[in-house]
Amino acid sequence: MSAPTFNDATDEEQYQDLRSYLKSLGADISEENSEEGFLVDLEQVISVCDVCLHEASEGDAECTLNSIVSLLIMVPPLQSEHLVHTFCGKLTKAPNAKMGNVCLKVLQNLFAGIGEHSPLCYDVYCSLVRVAGQTDNIHMVFKDVNKLKSWLSELKVSTDKVQKLLRLLHEVLVECKQGELAAKVMIELLGTYTEDNASQARDDAHKCIVTSLGDPNTFLMDHLLVLKPVRFLEGELIHDLLTIFVSEKLSSYLAFYGANKDFVNSLGLSHEQNLQKMRLLTFMQMAETRKEIPFSIIESELQLKPEEVEGFVIDVLRTKLARAKIDELQQRVLVSSTMHRTFGKPQWQQLRDILTKWQRNLSQVQAQLNTVIRSSYESVANVQ
Repeated sequence: MSAPTFNDATDEEQYQDLRSYLKSLGADISEENSEEGFLVDLEQVISVCDVCLHEASEGDAECTLNSIVSLLIMVPPLQSEHLVHTFCGKLTKAPNAKMGNVCLKVLQNLFAGIGEHSPLCYDVYCSLVRVAGQTDNIHMVFKDVNKLKSWLSELKVSTDKVQKLLRLLHEVLVECKQGELAAKVMIELLGTYTEDNASQARDDAHKCIVTSLGDPNTFLMDHLLVLKPVRFLEGELIHDLLTIFVSEKLSSYLAFYGANKDFVNSLGLSHEQNLQKMRLLTFMQMAETRKEIPFSIIESELQLKPEEVEGFVIDVLRTKLARAKIDELQQRVLVSSTMHRTFGKPQWQQLRDILTKWQRNLSQVQAQLNTVIRSSYESVANVQ
């Protein structure tokens, strides 16, 4: 038996058709509508709707679930809250990826149907995030932290609910290997804590640090140290490890790893990846103060074999953390620019000096141009 389309049917007929179809799939539901009214009908249909995820084809399942959506969005929010919650719960438990994609589309229709400013859309969006994570489609429901933050602000969502959603997003993004975006979400989460409750964010701060350390594309982490929840971890091993990645060299990491090998491994971090990142960060630090770096110093500081140096420098250039050229003849690296691992008062002073120099040079150019222009006018006047 194929799923009915429910076009041009009254609500009563639609409920009865849904009941009949779900019962034909094996659901424990009566074929007759309830005498207690449409809310009971809808509640009973929703309670067994997940049978179509197991017994129906993808097309029939999508048609059936969208029919429920068409009925659900007509119910006032105060009466439909528990129904929406139950329905979303069913759709987050798809038995396989194909049915997961069906559930994702149905939830998107539900979200659009109730409107993004409805008080119910928060719960629907949370379910969308879960299903998008299960189907590796998180990009379809989340792309920008600032837009999400603005939407939650317009909805006047409580801080507890904001934290719950951001925590869920972080978990899903990590699972979908979106490390950079996951780190941004976690930083936003930590920013929701105040001085008074920052100590409650210990687990979140811990996850934030581990995510940043483990992301192969995240190199600059000094901004984490100023977050209140992270500051509460001072004195703990995880904070010591973060500090090494923020401002210290490869030798410091190796000493830390030697003394705390089990701890680093318990974080789920790869020692080999840590080594590679610390070599890149150490090279950046060397390049901040050197325009020429001999191969011998790179070998020594980064503990590389002579034949590994050129390959390593090429890896650095791919990250765009530094701009440099390899001088094979002189066995050196010529640095033209590099990103700073930390950006504090010395870096601001350096930037101020550069801008002041540019301003002075531009003033000189302007003065020279004015002189040329005056000379041209005077020459023309003399000819006339």
